[in-house]
Amino acid sequence: MSDFNIQEVKDFYNSIGWQVTEEGVYQNAHYEDLRPVSRNYIHKCHLRINRHLTHSGKYILDAGSGPIQYPEYLTYSQGYSYRVCLDLSHVALVDARKRIGDHGLFIVADVANLPFNEGVFDDIVSLHTFHHLPIEGRKRAYKEAFRVLKSGASAVIVNGWNYSPLMARANGLIKLGERLFQREIRIDPAAKKVPPKKQQTTTKPTGTFVEKFDASTFKREILPEYNARIYVWRSVSVRFLRAVIHKGWCGKVRLGILYGLEELFPRYFGENGQYPLIVIKKKEE
Repeated sequence: MSDFNIQEVKDFYNSIGWQVTEEGVYQNAHYEDLRPVSRNYIHKCHLRINRHLTHSGKYILDAGSGPIQYPEYLTYSQGYSYRVCLDLSHVALVDARKRIGDHGLFIVADVANLPFNEGVFDDIVSLHTFHHLPIEGRKRAYKEAFRVLKSGASAVIVNGWNYSPLMARANGLIKLGERLFQREIRIDPAAKKVPPKKQQTTTKPTGTFVEKFDASTFKREILPEYNARIYVWRSVSVRFLRAVIHKGWCGKVRLGILYGLEELFPRYFGENGQYPLIVIKKKEE
């Protein structure tokens, strides 16, 4: 893509994305729903990562670690001797060091060009990072992650689809909720309204390069090369949560039911929901 510039991504996170706002959260937290009504659901979705990690061995790679933004993220490296935090942003890594100290090793580098030998990591985790690369760079990032995994190890990768059939079907409900709760959505310090998603090959928010694709494109372009599976990380978008889920409208109960359905049908909600959890397993030699 001609408009991709890795330096611009780096500069965005150093100067904007990982700066703390007046509300005491990172600017990047505007892309999450931090309201109490959604807290338990978000918490349990974040912890889904742990099911696919061994939590044993010397090194886990956090590819695009950021500052290890949420408390649940700290749990991913439990059981490993070291968490290798790799990110383009030195600002993020400074804050990551404050959170994990001597448990961490900190490296400024690109996820598509990992500066490590083959087969050195016991597991890998990467959240919301690969979508900052154009498709060829993203293919390279998957290959690099696979290359540095030990045999029998797993890479657990989360990004969003650019088109979710479930969210497309819920679009009318979302619009209704936005009209009914317009004031609440507007005053939420973590809120940032996003235009309706359409089926397309790319989405690019203001600020930095983002390119996403849908499940069918992923299965065609990436999946065949690896022993990989698609599960659900979270099936609904932040826009859906802010528009539809509210305290006085049995919001916590609704999210509890949704989480239960995701648990029963993780593959369906992974492919058709908003945020898939991709697990790549490197076969035992």
